[in-house]
Amino acid sequence: MKKEIVIVKLLSTILILFGLLIIYSSSYVWSNYKFNNGYHYVLYQFIFLLISLFISKVVIKIDLNIIKKNINKLLLIGIILLLLVIIPGVGVVRNGSRSWFSIGPLSMQPSEFIKIILIIFTAKYLEKYHYKINKLKDNLFPLIIILGAVILLIMLEPDFGSSMIIILTILSMVFISGLKYRFFSYIGLLGILGITFIIIIAPYRMARIISFINPWKDPLGSGYQIIQSLYAVAPGGLFGHGIFSSIQKYFYLPEPQTDFIFAIFCEEFGFIISVLVILMFIILFYNIYKISAKQSDLFKKFLSFGILSSLVVQTVMNLCVVVGLVPVTGVTLPFFSYGGSSLLISILEISLIINISKS
Repeated sequence: MKKEIVIVKLLSTILILFGLLIIYSSSYVWSNYKFNNGYHYVLYQFIFLLISLFISKVVIKIDLNIIKKNINKLLLIGIILLLLVIIPGVGVVRNGSRSWFSIGPLSMQPSEFIKIILIIFTAKYLEKYHYKINKLKDNLFPLIIILGAVILLIMLEPDFGSSMIIILTILSMVFISGLKYRFFSYIGLLGILGITFIIIIAPYRMARIISFINPWKDPLGSGYQIIQSLYAVAPGGLFGHGIFSSIQKYFYLPEPQTDFIFAIFCEEFGFIISVLVILMFIILFYNIYKISAKQSDLFKKFLSFGILSSLVVQTVMNLCVVVGLVPVTGVTLPFFSYGGSSLLISILEISLIINISKS
């Protein structure tokens, strides 16, 4: 397993460094305009990187049994944070969502932390009940209730993207536990009904779907981000305009250092380098899969697979949004996008994989 973990460490490091570089390149125009400091966003990302690396050292060395033993308490804390963040005056509103706590100049997004907490909780739950998981009422129903409560709180912010990542991640974990396929048809039906209801009660989500189908129908409104993203990706060509040479970051693509950062990357580095970066993600995920497949301990197997699923779902969703394959969801690209909480959780997930690989 040493070979796999060396590759995981190496590729994670390269992706993080690429992320810092493109955060600076994509944000310095907006950062200069807003804060009179072109280094504002990359500086705060670097601060979170240092914090993340410090916490990573602890997570790599900690006994996973300690985490497993205390995960119910962590879940309770996570739910309390989700309750607090939706209270006006406590949570901070950004882009229409009350999803953040602000601590001085730094901010934290509870939905990022509840994601990894739920993965650990589900791994522990499935370790205990996987052999009788098909007894829906007795064994799977409590997990569905807890997941439903968390998703409801996240949707009250609202944060549709994080909800989808969590749902798909937990479903993938349940899938490998041996749940019969017929249960997934019931879950799929409930999911379709739930998503339909969520879209109906929030008109802006319907607008996003319409703009996804035909962004040019409302090019200055709901279709604006997708169009500007495509205007960044397509002109990059094979070799790009060159680092720091993006046009779209000059107030065309809103806050390009966040969800649409890969569009700026494509514009500056071009198709060939962008494909190489995507290949790095794929190789990273494949090696995490190999680590997971080699685990004999069920808790570690479910945990590592849950982390893998979370990273894959989040990466695929972000890249699909950038090229207009799915509606805008507000999902960050792991290791790349600006966002302290996102970077911290991505590094924590890799740290847990390193910890798991030691056994």
